[in-house]
Amino acid sequence: MSKKQEKYDRAYLRMAFEWGKLSYCKRKQVGAIVVKDRMIISDGYNGTPSGFENFCEDEEGYTKWYVLHAEANALSKVAASTQSSKGATLYITLSPCQQCSKLIHQSGIVRVVFSEAYRDTSGVEFLKRAGVEITHLPLSD
Repeated sequence: MSKKQEKYDRAYLRMAFEWGKLSYCKRKQVGAIVVKDRMIISDGYNGTPSGFENFCEDEEGYTKWYVLHAEANALSKVAASTQSSKGATLYITLSPCQQCSKLIHQSGIVRVVFSEAYRDTSGVEFLKRAGVEITHLPLSD
Protein backbone atom coordinates (compact mmCIF):
# COMPACT_ATOMS: atom_id res chain seq x y z
CA MET A 1 0.00 0.00 0.00
CA SER A 2 1.33 3.43 -0.91
CA LYS A 3 1.93 6.09 1.74
CA LYS A 4 -0.69 8.28 0.08
CA GLN A 5 -3.30 5.47 0.19
CA GLU A 6 -2.52 4.78 3.84
CA LYS A 7 -2.95 8.49 4.62
CA TYR A 8 -6.42 8.44 3.02
CA ASP A 9 -7.30 5.14 4.71
CA ARG A 10 -6.42 6.54 8.13
CA ALA A 11 -8.42 9.71 7.49
CA TYR A 12 -11.54 7.79 6.40
CA LEU A 13 -11.22 5.42 9.37
CA ARG A 14 -11.03 8.39 11.75
CA MET A 15 -14.21 9.71 10.12
CA ALA A 16 -15.85 6.31 10.67
CA PHE A 17 -14.88 6.48 14.36
CA GLU A 18 -16.44 9.94 14.65
CA TRP A 19 -19.60 8.71 12.91
CA GLY A 20 -19.78 5.77 15.32
CA LYS A 21 -19.98 8.24 18.23
CA LEU A 22 -23.49 9.11 17.00
CA SER A 23 -24.69 5.63 17.96
CA TYR A 24 -26.95 5.27 21.00
CA CYS A 25 -25.57 1.80 21.66
CA LYS A 26 -23.78 1.49 25.00
CA ARG A 27 -21.87 -1.80 24.54
CA LYS A 28 -20.15 -0.87 21.30
CA GLN A 29 -20.32 2.15 19.02
CA VAL A 30 -19.44 1.25 15.44
CA GLY A 31 -19.17 3.58 12.45
CA ALA A 32 -18.94 2.91 8.71
CA ILE A 33 -18.12 5.06 5.67
CA VAL A 34 -18.52 3.96 2.03
CA VAL A 35 -16.09 5.67 -0.34
CA LYS A 36 -16.02 5.51 -4.13
CA ASP A 37 -13.62 7.49 -6.31
CA ARG A 38 -12.42 9.37 -3.20
CA MET A 39 -15.96 10.54 -2.48
CA ILE A 40 -18.05 9.50 0.52
CA ILE A 41 -21.25 8.03 -0.89
CA SER A 42 -22.72 6.72 2.36
CA ASP A 43 -22.24 6.43 6.09
CA GLY A 44 -23.80 4.55 8.95
CA TYR A 45 -23.57 3.61 12.59
CA ASN A 46 -25.07 0.81 14.62
CA GLY A 47 -28.52 1.40 16.04
CA THR A 48 -32.19 0.56 16.01
CA PRO A 49 -34.31 0.82 12.83
CA SER A 50 -36.12 4.07 12.00
CA GLY A 51 -39.14 4.63 14.21
CA PHE A 52 -37.87 2.44 17.08
CA GLU A 53 -36.68 3.67 20.47
CA ASN A 54 -32.98 4.57 20.57
CA PHE A 55 -32.04 1.89 23.09
CA CYS A 56 -29.84 -0.86 21.65
CA GLU A 57 -29.60 -3.00 24.78
CA ASP A 58 -32.29 -4.75 26.80
CA GLU A 59 -32.63 -4.66 30.61
CA GLU A 60 -29.89 -7.30 31.00
CA GLY A 61 -27.47 -5.30 28.83
CA TYR A 62 -27.70 -7.59 25.80
CA THR A 63 -27.97 -6.10 22.31
CA LYS A 64 -31.51 -6.35 20.94
CA TRP A 65 -31.77 -8.70 17.96
CA TYR A 66 -33.12 -6.03 15.63
CA VAL A 67 -30.25 -3.57 16.05
CA LEU A 68 -28.70 -2.83 12.65
CA HIS A 69 -24.94 -2.94 12.28
CA ALA A 70 -23.11 0.14 10.98
CA GLU A 71 -22.23 -1.39 7.62
CA ALA A 72 -25.81 -2.64 7.09
CA ASN A 73 -27.07 0.91 7.73
CA ALA A 74 -24.50 2.39 5.34
CA LEU A 75 -25.31 -0.13 2.59
CA SER A 76 -29.05 0.41 3.07
CA LYS A 77 -28.54 4.13 2.55
CA VAL A 78 -26.65 3.49 -0.69
CA ALA A 79 -29.41 1.16 -1.89
CA ALA A 80 -32.02 3.86 -1.25
CA SER A 81 -29.99 6.46 -3.16
CA THR A 82 -28.95 6.94 -6.77
CA GLN A 83 -25.39 5.83 -5.92
CA SER A 84 -23.89 2.39 -6.46
CA SER A 85 -21.46 0.72 -4.06
CA LYS A 86 -20.04 -1.40 -6.89
CA GLY A 87 -16.26 -0.96 -6.79
CA ALA A 88 -16.32 1.03 -3.53
CA THR A 89 -14.32 0.74 -0.32
CA LEU A 90 -15.96 0.26 3.07
CA TYR A 91 -14.22 1.81 6.07
CA ILE A 92 -15.46 0.38 9.34
CA THR A 93 -14.28 0.66 12.91
CA LEU A 94 -14.96 -3.03 13.71
CA SER A 95 -14.45 -5.94 11.31
CA PRO A 96 -17.73 -7.25 9.85
CA CYS A 97 -19.76 -10.18 11.17
CA GLN A 98 -20.93 -13.10 9.01
CA GLN A 99 -24.28 -11.56 8.10
CA CYS A 100 -22.85 -8.17 7.15
CA SER A 101 -20.05 -9.81 5.16
CA LYS A 102 -22.66 -11.33 2.86
CA LEU A 103 -24.24 -7.90 2.33
CA ILE A 104 -20.82 -6.34 1.68
CA HIS A 105 -19.96 -8.92 -0.95
CA GLN A 106 -23.36 -8.73 -2.66
CA SER A 107 -23.23 -4.91 -2.73
CA GLY A 108 -20.11 -4.93 -4.90
CA ILE A 109 -17.70 -3.55 -2.30
CA VAL A 110 -14.18 -4.49 -3.44
CA ARG A 111 -12.17 -3.39 -0.41
CA VAL A 112 -12.78 -3.31 3.35
CA VAL A 113 -10.57 -1.37 5.75
CA PHE A 114 -11.17 -1.90 9.46
CA SER A 115 -9.48 -0.82 12.67
CA GLU A 116 -10.54 -3.30 15.36
CA ALA A 117 -11.01 -7.03 14.90
CA TYR A 118 -14.35 -8.57 15.91
CA ARG A 119 -14.02 -11.73 18.03
CA ASP A 120 -15.50 -13.88 15.25
CA THR A 121 -13.27 -13.63 12.17
CA SER A 122 -15.44 -15.78 9.88
CA GLY A 123 -16.93 -12.69 8.21
CA VAL A 124 -13.47 -11.45 7.20
CA GLU A 125 -12.49 -14.95 6.06
CA PHE A 126 -15.63 -15.10 3.89
CA LEU A 127 -14.80 -11.75 2.28
CA LYS A 128 -11.23 -12.86 1.54
CA ARG A 129 -12.59 -16.02 -0.07
CA ALA A 130 -14.96 -13.85 -2.14
CA GLY A 131 -12.00 -11.83 -3.44
CA VAL A 132 -12.60 -8.68 -1.40
CA GLU A 133 -9.37 -6.93 -0.43
CA ILE A 134 -9.08 -6.71 3.37
CA THR A 135 -6.90 -4.22 5.23
CA HIS A 136 -6.56 -4.27 9.02
CA LEU A 137 -5.35 -0.81 10.00
CA PRO A 138 -5.33 -0.23 13.77
CA LEU A 139 -5.53 3.45 14.68
CA SER A 140 -3.26 4.47 17.52
CA ASP A 141 -4.44 8.06 17.90
